[in-house]
Amino acid sequence: MKKVALLILSAFTLTLNAQIETPAPNKPQKIMLLNGIAHIGNGEVIKNAAISIIDGKIGLVANAAVIKINFNDFDTVINLREKHIYPGIIAPNSTLGLTEIDAVRATNDYSETGEFKPHVRSLIAYNTESKITTTVRSNGVLMAQVTPRSGDISGTSSVVQLDAWNWEDAVIREDDGIHLNWTRMYNRWKREKNKNYDQELVKLNNFFADALAYSKVKDHEEKNLRFEAMRGLFNGTKTLFIHADFVKEITEAINFSKKYNVEKLVIVGGYDSWMVTDMLKENNVAVMLGRVHDLPQREEDDVYLPYKLPHMLFDAEVLFCLQNAGDMEAMGTRNLPFYAGTAAAYGLDKEEALKLITLNTAKILGIDKTCGSLEPGKDATLFISTGDALDMRTNDVIAAFIQGRRIDLDNHQKKLYRKYSGKYEN
Repeated sequence: MKKVALLILSAFTLTLNAQIETPAPNKPQKIMLLNGIAHIGNGEVIKNAAISIIDGKIGLVANAAVIKINFNDFDTVINLREKHIYPGIIAPNSTLGLTEIDAVRATNDYSETGEFKPHVRSLIAYNTESKITTTVRSNGVLMAQVTPRSGDISGTSSVVQLDAWNWEDAVIREDDGIHLNWTRMYNRWKREKNKNYDQELVKLNNFFADALAYSKVKDHEEKNLRFEAMRGLFNGTKTLFIHADFVKEITEAINFSKKYNVEKLVIVGGYDSWMVTDMLKENNVAVMLGRVHDLPQREEDDVYLPYKLPHMLFDAEVLFCLQNAGDMEAMGTRNLPFYAGTAAAYGLDKEEALKLITLNTAKILGIDKTCGSLEPGKDATLFISTGDALDMRTNDVIAAFIQGRRIDLDNHQKKLYRKYSGKYEN
């Protein structure tokens, strides 16, 4: 046995001299995480768990009390007694790495001009040097679906891990889906029906009809970048993410996707999704539920409705996950574990709530074979907390691994804290 480490705070915190969060080196290693409380991500909990990390992948996941372990097989053995181990949290529909300061336009790179932009790829704009990214990952958010904004069709998203030198290193799933912003049928601010709804729907139908016709021809003498990007929707290699909230919008969006033989559909937002659960299940449509910590959309709604929505969709057996789109969404992504905690406080089992930010999200994004839970053969992307990660009172992330590499959890906020606490201590 080359090294045995006892997990104490000093073993996983950084020195005060650390200045730049450098991506962790990718070197072969064998690590054993021992005696922690493992929240697998599929609803199962293992106390006194033994989890091995071998060359970036999870090897063993078992109860340490009932198996024999040869510690000489590992470079490092870390004792995590009374610590909690979780799969890395995944942030869907996010602008992480695409924006830095909301009020400074030059730092926002999540939108392009135009209405129909399926060929615009968010991945190539992803900034691995973002200070926001290092902040949110220190709360266990280790992966994200970086998503474009604006227009009728915003563009194409991709799934990345949050510790990389560049976007090529970061990518987990490239060009996973196209994002369509469904036209609002009703303007709730003006309290009137959208007069341009039918006209805008005609334009959208025309675009999809042309794209479908284009996709039926394998080789075109002259390539159309927009229609080339749409091919994946019709052959099942891409998901259509339709951003819609209210009943009529959701039902029309589902019927629209069926009309054009779109194989994979996800509703993003889905405020009224609890009213159309039968239709969602019948058509195998998943939901990325809007931010839980939000106000009701209508005056007559239950004031606690946003908190209750996860439990309502769970009872209806709809596949769904949680996201954080809205004001200050990039920085607010660090609150994803607390959204799951709120869902647990309003009726959901805590391990089921954890699935809403891990395994369920991975299933919806099509990466569940490699991410989303602590299971053998999957990427060793996980984090360790001294307390319950879904409870803001006890959450304290002291270590994290992305694809088996222990990452630097320092960030700009921690540096400012050290800077000014040092000033006033003197």
